Amino acid sequence: MEKAKITVQANVNAPLEKVWDYYTQPKHIVNWNFADTSWHCPAAENDMQVGGTYKARMEAKDGSNGFDFEAVYTEIVEKESFTYTFWDRTATVTFQNLGAQTLVTVIFDPEDENPIDMQQAGWQMILNNFKSYTEAS
Repeated sequence: MEKAKITVQANVNAPLEKVWDYYTQPKHIVNWNFADTSWHCPAAENDMQVGGTYKARMEAKDGSNGFDFEAVYTEIVEKESFTYTFWDRTATVTFQNLGAQTLVTVIFDPEDENPIDMQQAGWQMILNNFKSYTEAS
């Protein structure tokens, strides 16, 4: 039985072009890709093409914990959406142009180790960091 997907969203007060660039360029990813301020993203790489790899290192600032997130792109529609697979899961990110704002939606498969609400909260915090970083830059 397939589990229901998890959805998180943020309405970013920035035009689509900027939102897409800040979401996909490694020089920006390292500034927002973590759920808690005690963590950071010291490195990111992004080969934005079908079959290309996205890599991000997420770790506690005190060095006590960390992991590498790696995904492979399966579909990309420039400045509209992309889908990637990671481990045995899939995520799709969409960007809806609302003029001066852009609605970013992430829909992903849950994993089995943590409760659904915890996973949703963690991904939402990362997306909220993205929103804050993008709006402040």
